[in-house]
Amino acid sequence: MSDEIEIDTDDLERRMDGAIASLRTEFGSLRTGRASGSILEPVMVEAYGQRTPINQVGTVNVPEPRMVTINVWDRGMVGAVEKAIRESGLGINPQTNGTIIMLPIPELNEERRRELTKVAAQYAESARVAIRNVRRDGMEQLKKAKADGMSEDDHKVWSQEVQDLTDKYIKLVDKQLETKQEEIMQV
Repeated sequence: MSDEIEIDTDDLERRMDGAIASLRTEFGSLRTGRASGSILEPVMVEAYGQRTPINQVGTVNVPEPRMVTINVWDRGMVGAVEKAIRESGLGINPQTNGTIIMLPIPELNEERRRELTKVAAQYAESARVAIRNVRRDGMEQLKKAKADGMSEDDHKVWSQEVQDLTDKYIKLVDKQLETKQEEIMQV
């Protein structure tokens, strides 16, 4: 029986950080009425026989608060980029000027803002579920450690540490959701 059984909380924390990073990426793809190059991250272009991210066929810029531009490097790819944007479901109508594609970001109406806050809430719930899954894995490690001879007191201390870590990350998700929803509802 070992007195020095420890749980790898660094691994649990790293995995919870991954859930937060994923949430930030998903929030970045939500349109808030302000132009951002990140809204194009999920858009893939059929280029040279394979699906390629837009930022690998051109330079994405935000010259104005309500405008995103893409300077396509290969003139032959302009049509494919334009088609990919139209079919992406972003609700943006591209305008072409030579090799530069301009994407005017329209104002969001109240109904669309409410829809986006619901989508943000779904993303946040997915992050919470991921964090709870990491917590469950940590608690399973504790059960095994207890079966391997961990004392009741140590089990209690480690359980509390895993729970505290979970609570910290759930609060972080809630705070980020609140910030994103305020940003979306801002006119």
